[in-house]
Amino acid sequence: METALTRLVGVRHPIVQTGMGWVAGPRLVSATANAGALGILASATMDTDRLREAIREVKSRTGAPFGVNLRADAADAGDRVRIMIEEGVRVASFALAPSAELIAELKEAGVVVIPSIGARRHAEKVAAWGADAVIVQGGEGGGHTGEVATTVLLPQVVDAVDIPVVAAGGFFDGRGLVAALAYGAAGVAMGTRFLLTSDSTVPDAVKAAYLAATVKDVTVTRAVDGLPHRMLRTELVETLEHSGRTRALLQAIRRAAGFRRLSGLTWPRMIRDGLAMKHGKELTWSQMLLAANTPMLLKASMVDGRTDLGVMASGQVAGVIDDLPSCAELVARVMKEAEEVLWTLVRADS
Repeated sequence: METALTRLVGVRHPIVQTGMGWVAGPRLVSATANAGALGILASATMDTDRLREAIREVKSRTGAPFGVNLRADAADAGDRVRIMIEEGVRVASFALAPSAELIAELKEAGVVVIPSIGARRHAEKVAAWGADAVIVQGGEGGGHTGEVATTVLLPQVVDAVDIPVVAAGGFFDGRGLVAALAYGAAGVAMGTRFLLTSDSTVPDAVKAAYLAATVKDVTVTRAVDGLPHRMLRTELVETLEHSGRTRALLQAIRRAAGFRRLSGLTWPRMIRDGLAMKHGKELTWSQMLLAANTPMLLKASMVDGRTDLGVMASGQVAGVIDDLPSCAELVARVMKEAEEVLWTLVRADS
């Protein structure tokens, strides 16, 4: 199935595996790429040396195109861009809008720039700066998310920009792909669906928690870091949501102490990071502490398997997923379903 996305990045299928922190590592990315979709390596949880190693590991596992996800606000974003260029990475994906200068540097080196956005005005801005495509995530998507549903946001963005639009938030099968194409998208991006594959390195206990979740078990909360964050409802979420400020602060300090031991961060460093996140935001002190530890909250679940301590970011689709296919099986299934739906529509029309 050829679309503007497949032509732009050189993949066989209009499917993107998103750059999930602690999840989208070399194994998952290369398996996705070998299946003919676009795998995106998550770099925010890596230092620059590990990023170069991870890129080279993906290249050793596949000759297909893949991308790297960056935080545009990272102090070393320029260094990471140079590593990508030196290593011949095909696509740069961004969780936050990159600057016009960063986009220009990447495009000059022949790298395809695809920022992720959650509002029409953000898509218009990065398109004006020269982005090659955008991933637009509706409120159904996992992690930090907005309030507008994909079915409302997607057509707004498609109508607003003249570059390929990839739909994210609520996609897990071929029917969704066809629906996105009908809205004018050039493909779909999926996070939770790729997390729940046999190629994902997420611990089995964590995958089991996702598979056991119903749609109602996937919630949006501000209790963790003050921002709307879609995740599985866990003991941590329940505790924070039903605690007063004093109790929530005590909980945050207790958990921060545990994550400090895991991460090796000092208390002064954690407080400085938290104050930087608190600046300009209405965060409580407990939210500030947890915001500073968000990467470790994710690591506790996605790497260490601690479903009792960690945050499990999740799209609403976790409530309708019940299996763990390989990436190859998943991509083949989605494309087969999409073709069957399209043929059904053609036959009905004739």
